[in-house]
Amino acid sequence: MTRESLLWAIDKFAEARATVVGDLMLDRYMWGRATRISPESPVMVVEVDRETAVPGGAANVAANLLALGLGVSLVGVRGDDEAGAALMDGLRAAHLEADGVIVDPDRPTTVKTRVVAQSQQVVRFDREVREPIGASVAERIGESLVERSGRSSAVLVSDYAKGALTPDVVGRAIALAGQLGIPSLVNAKPASLGWIRGATVATVNQSEAHAFSGDPGFLAEEQIREAGDTLREAVGVRTLVVTRGPEGMMVWSEGVEPLQVEAHKVPVYDVAGAGDTVVSVLTAAFATGSDNETATWLAAAAAAVVVGKLGVATCSAEELRQSVETWFA
Repeated sequence: MTRESLLWAIDKFAEARATVVGDLMLDRYMWGRATRISPESPVMVVEVDRETAVPGGAANVAANLLALGLGVSLVGVRGDDEAGAALMDGLRAAHLEADGVIVDPDRPTTVKTRVVAQSQQVVRFDREVREPIGASVAERIGESLVERSGRSSAVLVSDYAKGALTPDVVGRAIALAGQLGIPSLVNAKPASLGWIRGATVATVNQSEAHAFSGDPGFLAEEQIREAGDTLREAVGVRTLVVTRGPEGMMVWSEGVEPLQVEAHKVPVYDVAGAGDTVVSVLTAAFATGSDNETATWLAAAAAAVVVGKLGVATCSAEELRQSVETWFA
Protein backbone atom coordinates (compact mmCIF):
# COMPACT_ATOMS: atom_id res chain seq x y z
CA MET A 1 0.00 0.00 0.00
CA THR A 2 1.38 3.42 -0.95
CA ARG A 3 0.47 6.99 -0.12
CA GLU A 4 -0.03 7.75 -3.80
CA SER A 5 -2.50 4.91 -4.34
CA LEU A 6 -4.56 6.00 -1.32
CA LEU A 7 -4.63 9.65 -2.41
CA TRP A 8 -5.63 8.60 -5.92
CA ALA A 9 -8.52 6.57 -4.47
CA ILE A 10 -9.73 9.59 -2.47
CA ASP A 11 -9.72 11.73 -5.61
CA LYS A 12 -12.15 9.30 -7.23
CA PHE A 13 -14.79 9.75 -4.53
CA ALA A 14 -16.27 12.80 -6.28
CA GLU A 15 -17.28 10.56 -9.20
CA ALA A 16 -19.67 8.47 -7.07
CA ARG A 17 -23.15 8.69 -5.61
CA ALA A 18 -24.64 6.61 -2.78
CA THR A 19 -28.13 5.89 -1.52
CA VAL A 20 -28.32 5.59 2.28
CA VAL A 21 -31.27 3.90 3.98
CA GLY A 22 -31.56 3.49 7.72
CA ASP A 23 -32.48 4.81 11.13
CA LEU A 24 -32.58 8.59 11.28
CA MET A 25 -32.23 10.54 14.50
CA LEU A 26 -31.54 13.99 15.87
CA ASP A 27 -28.37 14.44 17.93
CA ARG A 28 -28.80 17.25 20.44
CA TYR A 29 -25.99 18.64 22.58
CA MET A 30 -26.06 20.73 25.75
CA TRP A 31 -22.63 22.32 26.20
CA GLY A 32 -21.55 23.75 29.53
CA ARG A 33 -19.34 23.69 32.61
CA ALA A 34 -19.52 21.46 35.67
CA THR A 35 -18.73 23.80 38.54
CA ARG A 36 -20.05 22.12 41.67
CA ILE A 37 -21.84 19.16 43.22
CA SER A 38 -25.60 19.47 43.65
CA PRO A 39 -26.78 19.90 47.27
CA GLU A 40 -29.81 17.75 46.38
CA SER A 41 -27.90 14.65 45.27
CA PRO A 42 -24.24 13.64 44.72
CA VAL A 43 -24.25 14.63 41.05
CA MET A 44 -22.54 17.39 39.09
CA VAL A 45 -24.35 20.61 38.28
CA VAL A 46 -23.73 21.57 34.66
CA GLU A 47 -24.22 25.23 33.80
CA VAL A 48 -25.38 25.11 30.18
CA ASP A 49 -23.85 27.74 27.87
CA ARG A 50 -25.36 26.68 24.54
CA GLU A 51 -27.33 23.98 22.77
CA THR A 52 -26.86 22.56 19.28
CA ALA A 53 -28.55 19.91 17.14
CA VAL A 54 -27.35 17.96 14.09
CA PRO A 55 -28.75 15.06 12.04
CA GLY A 56 -27.60 11.72 13.44
CA GLY A 57 -27.76 7.98 12.84
CA ALA A 58 -28.05 7.18 9.14
CA ALA A 59 -28.17 10.92 8.49
CA ASN A 60 -24.66 11.25 9.94
CA VAL A 61 -23.53 8.46 7.63
CA ALA A 62 -24.98 10.45 4.72
CA ALA A 63 -23.24 13.60 5.98
CA ASN A 64 -19.94 11.71 6.07
CA LEU A 65 -20.41 10.60 2.46
CA LEU A 66 -21.23 14.15 1.40
CA ALA A 67 -18.12 15.45 3.19
CA LEU A 68 -16.04 12.91 1.29
CA GLY A 69 -17.30 14.35 -2.00
CA LEU A 70 -20.02 11.88 -2.98
CA GLY A 71 -23.53 12.73 -4.04
CA VAL A 72 -26.01 11.29 -1.54
CA SER A 73 -29.70 10.34 -1.44
CA LEU A 74 -31.13 9.66 2.02
CA VAL A 75 -34.06 7.33 2.73
CA GLY A 76 -35.60 6.84 6.16
CA VAL A 77 -38.43 7.67 8.57
CA ARG A 78 -39.09 10.54 10.93
CA GLY A 79 -41.95 11.44 13.21
CA ASP A 80 -44.49 14.19 12.68
CA ASP A 81 -43.10 16.24 15.57
CA GLU A 82 -40.83 19.12 16.51
CA ALA A 83 -37.73 16.91 16.51
CA GLY A 84 -38.60 15.65 13.03
CA ALA A 85 -38.92 19.22 11.77
CA ALA A 86 -35.55 20.07 13.37
CA LEU A 87 -34.04 17.00 11.70
CA MET A 88 -35.26 18.17 8.30
CA ASP A 89 -33.91 21.66 8.95
CA GLY A 90 -30.54 20.09 9.74
CA LEU A 91 -30.59 17.98 6.60
CA ARG A 92 -31.36 21.01 4.46
CA ALA A 93 -28.65 23.04 6.19
CA ALA A 94 -26.19 20.23 5.43
CA HIS A 95 -27.30 20.23 1.75
CA LEU A 96 -28.40 16.60 1.98
CA GLU A 97 -31.03 15.35 -0.46
CA ALA A 98 -33.80 14.31 1.91
CA ASP A 99 -36.99 14.06 -0.14
CA GLY A 100 -36.78 10.31 0.44
CA VAL A 101 -37.44 10.79 4.18
CA ILE A 102 -40.94 9.55 5.03
CA VAL A 103 -43.14 10.94 7.80
CA ASP A 104 -44.70 8.33 10.09
CA PRO A 105 -47.21 10.04 12.41
CA ASP A 106 -47.42 6.89 14.57
CA ARG A 107 -43.85 7.07 15.90
CA PRO A 108 -41.67 9.84 17.33
CA THR A 109 -38.41 11.01 15.82
CA THR A 110 -35.50 9.40 17.66
CA VAL A 111 -33.57 11.99 19.71
CA LYS A 112 -30.28 11.55 21.56
CA THR A 113 -29.41 14.40 23.91
CA ARG A 114 -25.85 14.58 25.23
CA VAL A 115 -24.74 16.81 28.08
CA VAL A 116 -21.09 17.81 27.65
CA ALA A 117 -19.04 19.63 30.29
CA GLN A 118 -15.37 20.59 29.92
CA SER A 119 -15.18 18.50 26.74
CA GLN A 120 -16.42 15.37 28.55
CA GLN A 121 -19.79 13.72 27.98
CA VAL A 122 -21.60 13.64 31.33
CA VAL A 123 -24.83 11.85 30.44
CA ARG A 124 -27.01 11.00 27.44
CA PHE A 125 -30.80 10.96 27.25
CA ASP A 126 -32.55 8.91 24.55
CA ARG A 127 -36.13 9.39 23.38
CA GLU A 128 -37.15 6.67 20.97
CA VAL A 129 -39.49 3.87 19.95
CA ARG A 130 -37.70 0.77 18.69
CA GLU A 131 -40.71 -1.18 17.46
CA PRO A 132 -40.47 -2.11 13.75
CA ILE A 133 -42.19 0.18 11.28
CA GLY A 134 -45.49 -1.01 9.85
CA ALA A 135 -45.88 -2.76 6.50
CA SER A 136 -47.25 0.32 4.71
CA VAL A 137 -44.30 2.48 5.81
CA ALA A 138 -41.86 -0.28 4.83
CA GLU A 139 -43.45 -0.39 1.38
CA ARG A 140 -43.02 3.38 1.01
CA ILE A 141 -39.36 3.05 1.99
CA GLY A 142 -38.94 0.36 -0.66
CA GLU A 143 -40.49 2.61 -3.30
CA SER A 144 -38.23 5.48 -2.25
CA LEU A 145 -35.21 3.20 -2.57
CA VAL A 146 -36.15 2.21 -6.10
CA GLU A 147 -36.60 5.84 -7.12
CA ARG A 148 -33.17 6.88 -5.87
CA SER A 149 -30.87 3.92 -6.35
CA GLY A 150 -30.94 3.91 -10.14
CA ARG A 151 -28.45 6.77 -10.26
CA SER A 152 -26.26 5.51 -7.42
CA SER A 153 -22.88 3.79 -7.32
CA ALA A 154 -23.62 1.98 -4.04
CA VAL A 155 -26.41 1.30 -1.55
CA LEU A 156 -25.62 1.63 2.15
CA VAL A 157 -27.88 0.18 4.86
CA SER A 158 -27.27 1.90 8.20
CA ASP A 159 -28.81 0.02 11.14
CA TYR A 160 -29.15 1.52 14.61
CA ALA A 161 -31.83 -0.93 15.76
CA LYS A 162 -34.48 1.82 15.98
CA GLY A 163 -37.07 -0.01 13.89
CA ALA A 164 -36.78 1.61 10.45
CA LEU A 165 -34.99 -1.41 9.02
CA THR A 166 -37.00 -4.61 8.82
CA PRO A 167 -35.91 -7.86 7.14
CA ASP A 168 -38.01 -6.90 4.10
CA VAL A 169 -36.46 -3.43 3.80
CA VAL A 170 -32.91 -4.75 4.18
CA GLY A 171 -33.51 -7.61 1.75
CA ARG A 172 -35.02 -5.26 -0.80
CA ALA A 173 -32.06 -2.87 -0.58
CA ILE A 174 -29.55 -5.69 -1.09
CA ALA A 175 -31.53 -7.22 -3.95
CA LEU A 176 -31.92 -3.83 -5.62
CA ALA A 177 -28.17 -3.21 -5.51
CA GLY A 178 -27.60 -6.64 -7.02
CA GLN A 179 -30.01 -5.91 -9.86
CA LEU A 180 -28.22 -2.63 -10.55
CA GLY A 181 -24.78 -4.23 -10.39
CA ILE A 182 -23.55 -1.94 -7.61
CA PRO A 183 -22.13 -2.83 -4.17
CA SER A 184 -24.38 -3.09 -1.11
CA LEU A 185 -22.90 -2.32 2.28
CA VAL A 186 -24.58 -2.94 5.64
CA ASN A 187 -23.53 -1.37 8.93
CA ALA A 188 -25.25 -4.07 10.95
CA LYS A 189 -26.42 -4.68 14.48
CA PRO A 190 -26.44 -8.23 15.90
CA ALA A 191 -30.17 -8.65 15.22
CA SER A 192 -29.87 -7.66 11.56
CA LEU A 193 -26.83 -9.80 10.76
CA GLY A 194 -29.24 -12.62 10.02
CA TRP A 195 -31.02 -10.55 7.32
CA ILE A 196 -28.11 -9.52 5.10
CA ARG A 197 -27.31 -12.58 3.00
CA GLY A 198 -26.09 -11.50 -0.40
CA ALA A 199 -24.66 -8.14 0.69
CA THR A 200 -21.27 -7.12 -0.67
CA VAL A 201 -19.87 -5.86 2.64
CA ALA A 202 -21.01 -6.01 6.26
CA THR A 203 -19.43 -4.03 9.08
CA VAL A 204 -19.79 -4.69 12.82
CA ASN A 205 -17.69 -3.92 15.84
CA GLN A 206 -15.96 -6.67 17.78
CA SER A 207 -18.49 -6.88 20.60
CA GLU A 208 -21.38 -7.07 18.09
CA ALA A 209 -19.65 -9.86 16.20
CA HIS A 210 -19.19 -11.76 19.44
CA ALA A 211 -22.80 -11.13 20.52
CA PHE A 212 -24.24 -12.49 17.27
CA SER A 213 -21.98 -15.50 16.87
CA GLY A 214 -21.33 -16.41 20.49
CA ASP A 215 -17.80 -17.27 19.33
CA PRO A 216 -15.20 -16.46 22.02
CA GLY A 217 -12.66 -16.29 19.20
CA PHE A 218 -13.59 -12.65 18.66
CA LEU A 219 -12.16 -11.91 22.11
CA ALA A 220 -8.97 -13.95 21.65
CA GLU A 221 -6.22 -12.71 19.34
CA GLU A 222 -5.06 -16.20 18.38
CA GLN A 223 -8.57 -17.29 17.34
CA ILE A 224 -10.07 -14.23 15.69
CA ARG A 225 -8.99 -15.14 12.15
CA GLU A 226 -11.01 -18.35 12.20
CA ALA A 227 -13.94 -16.76 14.04
CA GLY A 228 -14.31 -14.03 11.43
CA ASP A 229 -14.29 -16.38 8.48
CA THR A 230 -16.91 -18.58 10.14
CA LEU A 231 -19.13 -15.54 10.76
CA ARG A 232 -18.71 -14.26 7.21
CA GLU A 233 -19.88 -17.58 5.80
CA ALA A 234 -22.75 -17.80 8.29
CA VAL A 235 -24.22 -14.39 7.39
CA GLY A 236 -23.58 -14.91 3.69
CA VAL A 237 -21.68 -11.78 2.70
CA ARG A 238 -18.76 -11.43 0.34
CA THR A 239 -16.69 -9.33 2.75
CA LEU A 240 -16.90 -8.90 6.54
CA VAL A 241 -15.21 -5.97 8.30
CA VAL A 242 -14.87 -6.03 12.08
CA THR A 243 -13.76 -2.84 13.82
CA ARG A 244 -11.68 -3.38 16.94
CA GLY A 245 -11.13 0.06 18.44
CA PRO A 246 -7.45 0.65 19.23
CA GLU A 247 -6.61 -2.70 17.62
CA GLY A 248 -7.71 -1.43 14.22
CA MET A 249 -9.80 -3.51 11.82
CA MET A 250 -9.86 -6.98 10.34
CA VAL A 251 -11.33 -7.97 7.00
CA TRP A 252 -12.43 -11.38 5.79
CA SER A 253 -13.30 -11.88 2.14
CA GLU A 254 -14.20 -14.96 0.15
CA GLY A 255 -11.11 -16.80 -1.09
CA VAL A 256 -8.64 -14.30 0.42
CA GLU A 257 -6.45 -14.41 3.51
CA PRO A 258 -7.76 -12.23 6.39
CA LEU A 259 -6.44 -8.68 6.31
CA GLN A 260 -5.49 -6.73 9.44
CA VAL A 261 -5.07 -2.94 9.41
CA GLU A 262 -3.75 -1.21 12.51
CA ALA A 263 -5.39 1.88 13.95
CA HIS A 264 -3.61 5.21 13.80
CA LYS A 265 -2.04 6.09 17.14
CA VAL A 266 -3.77 9.40 17.83
CA PRO A 267 -5.30 11.12 20.89
CA VAL A 268 -8.90 9.95 21.30
CA TYR A 269 -11.45 12.52 22.47
CA ASP A 270 -14.74 10.90 21.47
CA VAL A 271 -15.51 7.64 19.64
CA ALA A 272 -19.12 8.66 18.93
CA GLY A 273 -19.80 8.38 15.21
CA ALA A 274 -16.52 6.66 14.35
CA GLY A 275 -18.40 3.63 13.02
CA ASP A 276 -20.40 5.92 10.73
CA THR A 277 -17.20 7.29 9.29
CA VAL A 278 -15.69 3.84 8.76
CA VAL A 279 -18.66 2.49 6.81
CA SER A 280 -18.95 5.74 4.84
CA VAL A 281 -15.35 5.55 3.66
CA LEU A 282 -15.73 1.86 2.85
CA THR A 283 -18.81 2.73 0.79
CA ALA A 284 -17.01 5.52 -1.06
CA ALA A 285 -14.06 3.26 -1.77
CA PHE A 286 -16.05 0.25 -2.99
CA ALA A 287 -18.34 2.53 -5.02
CA THR A 288 -15.29 3.75 -6.93
CA GLY A 289 -13.67 0.36 -7.48
CA SER A 290 -11.10 0.17 -4.67
CA ASP A 291 -9.96 -3.21 -3.37
CA ASN A 292 -10.35 -4.43 0.22
CA GLU A 293 -6.92 -3.29 1.33
CA THR A 294 -7.25 0.24 -0.04
CA ALA A 295 -10.78 0.64 1.35
CA THR A 296 -9.78 -0.53 4.83
CA TRP A 297 -6.64 1.59 5.03
CA LEU A 298 -8.68 4.64 4.07
CA ALA A 299 -11.35 3.79 6.66
CA ALA A 300 -8.69 3.52 9.38
CA ALA A 301 -7.21 6.87 8.37
CA ALA A 302 -10.66 8.51 8.51
CA ALA A 303 -11.45 6.98 11.91
CA ALA A 304 -8.30 8.62 13.25
CA VAL A 305 -9.73 11.99 12.21
CA VAL A 306 -13.15 11.70 13.85
CA VAL A 307 -12.02 10.24 17.19
CA GLY A 308 -10.02 13.42 17.60
CA LYS A 309 -13.20 15.52 17.47
CA LEU A 310 -15.76 16.03 20.18
CA GLY A 311 -19.27 14.81 19.43
CA VAL A 312 -20.61 12.94 16.41
CA ALA A 313 -18.47 14.26 13.56
CA THR A 314 -17.56 13.80 9.91
CA CYS A 315 -14.30 13.44 8.02
CA SER A 316 -13.90 15.50 4.86
CA ALA A 317 -11.95 14.38 1.81
CA GLU A 318 -9.27 16.96 2.62
CA GLU A 319 -8.98 15.76 6.23
CA LEU A 320 -8.68 12.20 4.95
CA ARG A 321 -5.87 13.26 2.61
CA GLN A 322 -4.08 14.92 5.52
CA SER A 323 -4.49 11.80 7.66
CA VAL A 324 -2.99 9.64 4.91
CA GLU A 325 -0.10 12.09 4.51
CA THR A 326 0.56 11.95 8.25
CA TRP A 327 0.45 8.15 8.28
CA PHE A 328 3.14 7.97 5.59
CA ALA A 329 5.25 10.85 6.89
